[in-house]
Amino acid sequence: MSTESRSVAGQPVNGQVSGEAVVAGPVSTDGAAPPSAADTLAVAGSPAACQTADGAPANAGETAEAGAGDRPRQHWLAEPARKGGPVPAWLRFFRSELRLVFGRPRNLALLGVLAVVPIFFGIVFRLTISAPTGPGNGPPFLNQLAGNGVFLALVVLALLLLLLLPVAISVISGDSIAGEAGLGTLRGLLVVPAGRTRLLTVKYAVICVFCLAACLLITVVALIMGLILFPTGPVTLLSGTTVSLGVGIVRILVVTAYVAIALMSAGAIGLAASTMTQHPVGAIAALLVLVIGSEICDQVPQLSAIHSYLPTHFWLSWDGLFRAPIDWSGVEHGLLSFAAYVVIFVSIAWAKFTSADVTS
Repeated sequence: MSTESRSVAGQPVNGQVSGEAVVAGPVSTDGAAPPSAADTLAVAGSPAACQTADGAPANAGETAEAGAGDRPRQHWLAEPARKGGPVPAWLRFFRSELRLVFGRPRNLALLGVLAVVPIFFGIVFRLTISAPTGPGNGPPFLNQLAGNGVFLALVVLALLLLLLLPVAISVISGDSIAGEAGLGTLRGLLVVPAGRTRLLTVKYAVICVFCLAACLLITVVALIMGLILFPTGPVTLLSGTTVSLGVGIVRILVVTAYVAIALMSAGAIGLAASTMTQHPVGAIAALLVLVIGSEICDQVPQLSAIHSYLPTHFWLSWDGLFRAPIDWSGVEHGLLSFAAYVVIFVSIAWAKFTSADVTS
């Protein structure tokens, strides 16, 4: 029995357009019985055309994503709703992006490097620091490290803010939109009813989660190493006041959150750069150049007039949290600066992305 395949209604069939309902799979041409209803596709535009066999919405971008090489994933629309009610679409999308970012080997390698650095510096400082150092020698709070190991977290955060943390955030934010475009999956994401604004919002939310996770990872590992390698006990603040170990750790966690917010502002810049190119390397390099250039300019006294406008100027303005009473002025100025950068560059990213002609 000879067979032939027909196309979807309105699509070319051997160079011609068919206007009839279509049949999927082989169709007999010698008078045999027609295929069963299970083998027949719904007429184009019917509700069945938008569902899979198990009733879940069809994944319009699945084919493109399956061929994306290192980005295999089940699309967020295809996730079944769990017991207890349907899961909102934006939450399924957000969870899908979290699995994608935290499941990629490259990103896990970045987190691994960030976790190893506190161990390395803890051992180095333990072998080289036997007494408090002189003021102004080394990163902030290095002078207090010999007396209390909890300060290792602050020392390591200050050191990693110079380069490694900006590199990690540059990779995540620069790849957020440009990576999808470069791999050809961005158009597939926009075919499903995600919406460009929702897509951009979820991408930036994932960047923020990564910033917080990276800073918490560094802080936790550094605290553990500090407690193991150095003496611990009540924490002496910069003002000379002594607080309990628990209060000192809480203040360190507040500093961690502050540093994470600072990196979120850099992530907003990277997101904006990512919407302007299809090559993630270009967006990553742009953010790194901006951060390094800002740090250099911040060290030049002749440029003091623009220091407060630089994106990295307030990154280390958290020392007031270790005074009694707490001096919030530096933290407040820093938070206002970070918020301004987030609003400006997220708006730029939204304006560019919502008006762009996505072709890949």
